[in-house]
Amino acid sequence: MPQLIAPDVRVHESFLVAVKEFLAEGADPNTLLAHEIEEFGGTWRRPDAFAGYVARLGAESLEETPRPQGWVPHTNLWFVDGDTYLGRLAIRHRLTPFLHELGGHVGYAVRPSARRRGHATAMLRDCLPYARTLGIESLLVTCDAGNVGSRKVIEANGGVLEDQRGEKRRYWIRTGL
Repeated sequence: MPQLIAPDVRVHESFLVAVKEFLAEGADPNTLLAHEIEEFGGTWRRPDAFAGYVARLGAESLEETPRPQGWVPHTNLWFVDGDTYLGRLAIRHRLTPFLHELGGHVGYAVRPSARRRGHATAMLRDCLPYARTLGIESLLVTCDAGNVGSRKVIEANGGVLEDQRGEKRRYWIRTGL
């Protein structure tokens, strides 16, 4: 049964295959994954370097961890089925003006070969308890206006449309607090 977990070296090989899938489809340069591919992609094959990357992902949730200007602490979670990496999700601990406008609290991605199986819906649903532990009462989730799949994922998880700003639809999901 697929589940959200903290990033783990045991899915190393499957993660590498998933990254190849993302690259083959042309990863959006504005995503967290694109940023990580640029910074770490050349070393991920080495088990020691991958272990360092996994440790760095864990540290991203800490306030004191250095990060690019404008970035906030965020909890990284991977969606896996056994040793198979299916996707990723990040919960941003607070909103900056930019995140309030366009990015939201949550970003998620499902590897291309695992799409259209309900994984994104399950990932978003399963992240709500994590968001609660961070003190987030309502989670802002955004998607491109033309991204029908993401819109359905958000709405299936109780997302209530607040508005559309430019090409971004902005939804709020209660976490249960």
